[in-house]
Amino acid sequence: MSVLVIIPARSGSKRIPRKNIKLFCGKPIIDYSIKAALQSGCFDEVMVSTEDSEIAGIAKTSGASVPFMRSKENSDDYSQTADVIEEVLLQYKMLGKIFEFFCCIYPTAPFVTAEKLKKSYSLLAKSDADAVIPIVSFSYPIQRALKIKNSMLSMIWPENYNKRSNDLIPTYHDCGQFYWMRTESFLKQKMIYAKKSIPFEIPESEVQDIDNMKDWDIAEMKYRLINNI
Repeated sequence: MSVLVIIPARSGSKRIPRKNIKLFCGKPIIDYSIKAALQSGCFDEVMVSTEDSEIAGIAKTSGASVPFMRSKENSDDYSQTADVIEEVLLQYKMLGKIFEFFCCIYPTAPFVTAEKLKKSYSLLAKSDADAVIPIVSFSYPIQRALKIKNSMLSMIWPENYNKRSNDLIPTYHDCGQFYWMRTESFLKQKMIYAKKSIPFEIPESEVQDIDNMKDWDIAEMKYRLINNI
């Protein structure tokens, strides 16, 4: 079976400039995604999709390939991950390379490990599912979520006010770290959340959105604690 990993890393980032190659605990953050992919042994090719020459250079130094540059159409603030993936797969097809499976790993995912990649790939390969999506549980029941309207606070679902936590179904959200998919299924559906997706749960301590510098600092603290550095 031929397996590809795609690491999408465009240059633009408004809230954290040069986010994808900013130093995280002493190394460009994209290096963690590349190294996890290489160490997993899952992939025939580890590639970075970028339109930026500096990112491409750092990616190659870390061990990834950059066989072609990303188009301008898929390099702006409105570019969707699914569009980038489709472009990469079609470019490889033009080069005569077709992959049965692929994994998309975000470049700002330092908590991704080789072991997680191997386990989640095994889940997909042994199933008839289209995709494996890493998830994390909400730390508080979302059924008791609050809203603010006209400066006043109220429950979104007041019918849950007197329900016990044990009676509320567990809820989860996407970790925003990586996605495994069957290539054929993706090219038909062109969606990351495929119709037949199975979950791969990750502990909350190993998940952190990195949208601003406060998030970045928290992620570094978590990483140092987990890895005793």
